[in-house]
Amino acid sequence: MSLFRFKVWWTTHWAGSNGHEMEHETQMLLLDKNHALGRPYVLLLPILEGSFRASLQPGFDDYVDVCVESGSTRVTSSSFRSCLYIHVGDDPYRLVKEATKVVRMHLGTFKLLEEKTPPVIVDKFGWCTWDAFYLKVHPEGVWEGVKGLVEGGCPPGMVLIDDGWQSVSHDEEEEEAVDRTSAGDQMPCRLVRLEENDKFRNYRSGGRNGYGMGAFVRDLKERFGSVEQVYVWHALCGYWGGVRPQAPGMPEAKVITPKLSKGLGMTMEDLAVDKIVNNGVGLVPPHLAHRLFQGIHSRLESAGIDGVKLDVIHLLEMLAEEYGGRVELAKAYYKALTASVKKHFKGNGVIASMEHCNDFFLLGTEAISLGRVGDDFWCTDPSGDPNGTYWLQGCHMVHCAYNSLWMGNFIQPDWDMFQSTHPCAEFHAASRAISGGPIYVSDCVGKHNFKLLKTLALPDGSILRCQHYALPTRDSLFEDPLHDGKTMLKIWNLNKYTGVLGVFNCQGGGWCPVTRRNKSASEFSRTVTCLASPGDIEWSNGKSPIDIKEVEVFALYLLKDNKLKLMKSSENLEVSLEPFSFELLTVSPVTVLPKRLIQFAPIGLVNMLNSGGAIQSLEFDDHTDLVKIGVRGCGEMRVFASEKPLSCTIDGVAVKFDYEDKMVRVQVPWPSSSKLSMLEFLF
Repeated sequence: MSLFRFKVWWTTHWAGSNGHEMEHETQMLLLDKNHALGRPYVLLLPILEGSFRASLQPGFDDYVDVCVESGSTRVTSSSFRSCLYIHVGDDPYRLVKEATKVVRMHLGTFKLLEEKTPPVIVDKFGWCTWDAFYLKVHPEGVWEGVKGLVEGGCPPGMVLIDDGWQSVSHDEEEEEAVDRTSAGDQMPCRLVRLEENDKFRNYRSGGRNGYGMGAFVRDLKERFGSVEQVYVWHALCGYWGGVRPQAPGMPEAKVITPKLSKGLGMTMEDLAVDKIVNNGVGLVPPHLAHRLFQGIHSRLESAGIDGVKLDVIHLLEMLAEEYGGRVELAKAYYKALTASVKKHFKGNGVIASMEHCNDFFLLGTEAISLGRVGDDFWCTDPSGDPNGTYWLQGCHMVHCAYNSLWMGNFIQPDWDMFQSTHPCAEFHAASRAISGGPIYVSDCVGKHNFKLLKTLALPDGSILRCQHYALPTRDSLFEDPLHDGKTMLKIWNLNKYTGVLGVFNCQGGGWCPVTRRNKSASEFSRTVTCLASPGDIEWSNGKSPIDIKEVEVFALYLLKDNKLKLMKSSENLEVSLEPFSFELLTVSPVTVLPKRLIQFAPIGLVNMLNSGGAIQSLEFDDHTDLVKIGVRGCGEMRVFASEKPLSCTIDGVAVKFDYEDKMVRVQVPWPSSSKLSMLEFLF
C-alpha cells in the first residue's frame, strides 16, 4: 500500500501489486509480508538530502523510481546517497513508528508527536464557521451560532473563525474585498493589512471591552463560559495570493508565478491551484518571513485569539526558484513560523491544513502537533455529481484512516469538521468519535442535529477522546475499501481500559488513475460483509498499551445492534453493512473476580458514540468482589457481569439499576462538581 498526493495539498491511500500501479508523488510505500518467502513488512520512505526532497513514482518494467528534486533550476546535483530510507519489521505499526524515529535522528529537523503536546482543543467540542458562512462570516453570525449551540445543550469549547476575517483585496482594488461569494473568487486576493477587516474591526462591545476583534473575542468568552479557545484561519503566505507588494505597513513582498513540477502536474485538477498559478503569489522573502508571522500572530494574541488554522501550506515548493529551492525556502519559513507559534500560541496553537507532503512533515513539525489528515469535508461534489453527497464521505474517511499511519507519527490526526444535518452525518460522527482527534462541526446557524451532537459532546464543551489515533486494521492495510466492492474500512483505537473497532462501508468512489481525479464508482456501492474480532485491536501499539496477556475472553458491545457478545481473541463475528453505514464495537477485556469467579467487563456510556471513552478509572477489590469505576459524562452506563450485583452506588449513594442479558444498566447524572462520577458495583 502507498500514500500519494492526489492533489497538490492532499494525499490518499493506494493499493496495488506491481510497480506500474504506483502513482507519482508517492510519499510512503509499505510492502506486505510474504510468509512463503520469509519476508517481513518492508517500508520505503523518501526523505530529504541536502537541498533536495525525494518522492517515489512508477518506473519502467515495474520498477519504482525515486524522484529527487530541488524546486529550482539553480540547485542541481547528480549524486545522492541518503534520499530514501528502508526499514523492515514484523509489525506494520511499529515499523512505521521505528522508521520515523530513525529519520528523526538522521535529519534532526522535526519532532515526533510523542515529544510534543497537542493543543487543548483536541479535547474540546468545536464549531467552525466555514460551511455556515464561507467568506461572509461576521461577528453577529458567530455570536448567534455559538448561542444556538449553547441553548441546544451542546456548548462549544472551541470556536474556529475560518476564512473571511482578514483584510484582503484584488490587486486592482483599492478597498478591501469583503464577502466574496463566487467559487475561488478569494484566491487571487492578497493580504493588504495585518489587522482584521471592517466586519470585525467595526464590532462594538456592549460592555467595557471596546471595539474590534479583541472586544468580540472577549465578549464571546465572557458570555459563553464553555468557549475557552478561539482560533482563526490564515494561509502560510498570509493569504491565498500572499501579500500585496508595497502595501503600507506590510512586509516586503514580490509576486511570484508558481511553477508546478512534473509530479504535481499529474495531480487532480484543482480550482485553488489554477487560480493561484494564474494570479501569482505575493511572497514575503524568506529572510523577512518572521515579520509576517510575528505581525499577524502578535495582533491575534493581543485580541485573545488562542491559535490559528494554518492553511494553503504546500505552496512554497512552487515558489522556490529564486530562493535556493523548496527545502531551503521551507526551512526559513518554518523556522520563522515555529518561533512565532512558540512566542504567541504556547508553542502548539496550530491546526495544520493543506500540508500533505514530506517537506512539511520533515521540516515543519518541530512545534506543530495537530494537523488535518484528509481532504476537506465536502457537503456535495464540487464537480456536480449528485452521488458525491455519499461517496465523497467514504472517500474522506479512507483518506484520514490510512494517512494517519504515516502522519500520526508527526501530528495528532484531525479528521476535519462535518455538518450534523448532512445525510451522512452519523457516518461521519462515528468516525470522529473514535478518531482520537478533535471533534468540530460546521453547522449552519440554527441548523443542528442535537440528538447526534449529544453522542459526541459533553455538557461542558468537552469530548470523550481515545488515547491513541485511529488506524486501519492489519487485515485491511493492503485492501481497497473504496472500489473493490468487498472490503470494509475497519479502524481500531484504544481508550484507557477498552478497545474500539469501527466498521464502515465506504465502497462507491475514489481515485481514478485514468481520469486523474476522484469519481463515483457506484457499481461497487453494495452491502459488504467482513469479520470483526478482539484480535483486530492492536492492544500493545497504543500510546498507553493495554495488557491482555492473561485475558481469555472479551466482551464486545455492538452500538448500532445494541447487543453484547462474548468472544475469545481468536474468534470472529460477521458484520454486514449497507452502503455508507457503520457499526462501532466496544471491546472490553473480561476480568474474573476471584472470590466468586464472577466475570466482569466495563462497557461505558452507551448513549455516547465512543462509549468506552467514559471510563477513566477502574479498580478491583479482590477481597470483597467490589468494582470501582470512575465515569466521565452522563447517560446510560453499562457493564457486563455474569451475575447480578448486590448493589450499585454513585458517589456513595445507592441507586437503582437494571440487569438484563448479562448487562448492568444504570443512569449516571451529570456531576455538579467533580469531573468524574464514582460507580461501585458489589457482588
